[in-house]
Amino acid sequence: MFHEKIKSLFSSAVHTVSSIISEYTTNPGSDLTRNRKLPAEKLITFLVSQGASSSKNELLDFFDMDPQAPTASALNQQRAKLKPEALEMVFRQFNSFTDSLDGAPSDYRFIAADGSTFTFFSKPCFSPPEYYVSEGHSAQGFYSMHLNAFYDLQMHTYTDALIQPVHFKDEYRAFCSMVDRYEAVPGQKTVFTGDRGYCSYNNMAHVLEKGQYFLFRTKDIHSKGLVGGFAFPDEECFDITVDVTLVRSHSKKLPEITGYKRFVDKATSFDFIEYGSLDTYKLSFRIVRFELSDGSYECIVTNLPADEFPPERIKEIYFTRWGIETSFRKLKYTIGLSNFHAYKPEYIKQEIWAKLIAYNITETLVRHTVFSQKKTKHEYKVNFSIAAHICRVFLRPKKDPIDVMSLLRKELIPIRNERQYKRLTTAHFRKPRYFIYQAS
Repeated sequence: MFHEKIKSLFSSAVHTVSSIISEYTTNPGSDLTRNRKLPAEKLITFLVSQGASSSKNELLDFFDMDPQAPTASALNQQRAKLKPEALEMVFRQFNSFTDSLDGAPSDYRFIAADGSTFTFFSKPCFSPPEYYVSEGHSAQGFYSMHLNAFYDLQMHTYTDALIQPVHFKDEYRAFCSMVDRYEAVPGQKTVFTGDRGYCSYNNMAHVLEKGQYFLFRTKDIHSKGLVGGFAFPDEECFDITVDVTLVRSHSKKLPEITGYKRFVDKATSFDFIEYGSLDTYKLSFRIVRFELSDGSYECIVTNLPADEFPPERIKEIYFTRWGIETSFRKLKYTIGLSNFHAYKPEYIKQEIWAKLIAYNITETLVRHTVFSQKKTKHEYKVNFSIAAHICRVFLRPKKDPIDVMSLLRKELIPIRNERQYKRLTTAHFRKPRYFIYQAS
């Protein structure tokens, strides 16, 4: 059965990391080496499969109501020994094991970049000041960290992530770091898509240096943003190609430049020319402007070939980027990343990586669930909320087998693409919920 294969791949990823656990412990050579009720493999599996109940209840469920189950105190002692990088490595191992499940790769892979902030409660003795936020929402303040992520828009899974303290949040730098370590599937081209917060010459250059493609939304042509100052057609909608030469010096010794020249100041990051250098960097990209249903205009910059990607297809690709926005909502409120079981930042990082793994496992099983579509008003899909619970229970070491695929086929809901919701223009703060010591 397919679900058994997925569980086997997850177990293999956990075993691979557990076999070299000394590389991921606070005290290598001694931590997590003794035979305990929560050895490395069980500890990692528990963190991935735990839900939103209290730590005590989650332990009882995981150990199948065994009276000898570890206590919450024992869990915290074991967690203190484990670095978050252990969960990160399981995430990467599992992704590498499942990359070939869908057969031959398509010509293009579409990766969306975005970020989301997670709040948690802590104390100054546990969390450094770079996590602390005191702006208006709480008299005592709270703590936050920012998750930067890459999301496969076709497979509906996370491919990479980078966690930053909220005061060190830098989505530009995170994007470049993840692009630099990205390994493309041989024979497949990758398109990195992002909203206006990711549109910069530096991000473009990092993608180009990897031999891949970018598609970023940018400020409109009437602004002073990245595309301001170019010569545009008289038409409101257009698709033009521009050649830009970047410089980081005003010296008269610079070589003569034809076409558009852009100066990158000292405060702006650009990793391929040192500030003050006489070197130049050439960029060529399309500026695509199209009209939206409300009469406003959207502007996209991309290096995708115009013959394969005309403006209408560019428009479709950009709007699929919304998939990562909805994935964050499911990650927080369905998978459970709004319900933390700890106060320390290192534990919160453990839980973030664990939930990313749980999300990918759930989406992989949902994607491979085969069911017959009846002739009804709506098409149907698997209910992700129920699927997340089924997969969470499935990962636990249960004595009786669970037919996951049959359960998923029974949990269907209609697809209502005609529904539209007005997007909030201001951030909506949600107070973190905690499940450490509650009774139920």
